[in-house]
Amino acid sequence: MQIQDVELVISAVAPQQYPNDNLPEIALTGRSNVGKSSLINRLIQRKKMARTSSTPGKTQTLNFYRLNRQFYFVDVPGYGYAKVSKKARAKFGEMIETYLEERQQLQGVISLIDVRHQPTEDDLSMYRFLKYYGLPVLIVATKADKVSKGKWQQRAAQLKKALQLNQTDDLVIFSSMTGSGADQIWQWLQAHITTGGD
Repeated sequence: MQIQDVELVISAVAPQQYPNDNLPEIALTGRSNVGKSSLINRLIQRKKMARTSSTPGKTQTLNFYRLNRQFYFVDVPGYGYAKVSKKARAKFGEMIETYLEERQQLQGVISLIDVRHQPTEDDLSMYRFLKYYGLPVLIVATKADKVSKGKWQQRAAQLKKALQLNQTDDLVIFSSMTGSGADQIWQWLQAHITTGGD
């Protein structure tokens, strides 16, 4: 898909701030520093639309990016950041849960994990949470350029096993450096945006 038009419409913290144009939405979740902003920038072919940060926990709002005036990417605050207070973490958790549980326009979730490591307890909890609410999930294993290509399939198998990946969900190995995996992510997106949208 060619992305001609990208707009950060709003950074929201509560449902009354969400966009009301009824376009389909795809959320992106993952722990801090897993590469959500880099994934968004690679998919929309913009270098700095989504702000990347070397400081985990920088995204503290739900960022709604409208693409081609047809659908949204919703960048969800990263989890697992140690330097954020418990109170702030609880607030983020509540904000994220409210969005994922209640948002009618949400058509699916891209859940990012680091290909180099086994899923964290937070990764496992997030996947179980998404499945509890019956949301379609694409697991994107990021930072693939940091692992030799010969080990990709082995890592994919290990990650699927650790997550107990549902048969209806897919896993894509992705590198924001090379763009490997981007086409597969777009295929999944187009299937879920068209089936989910009006």
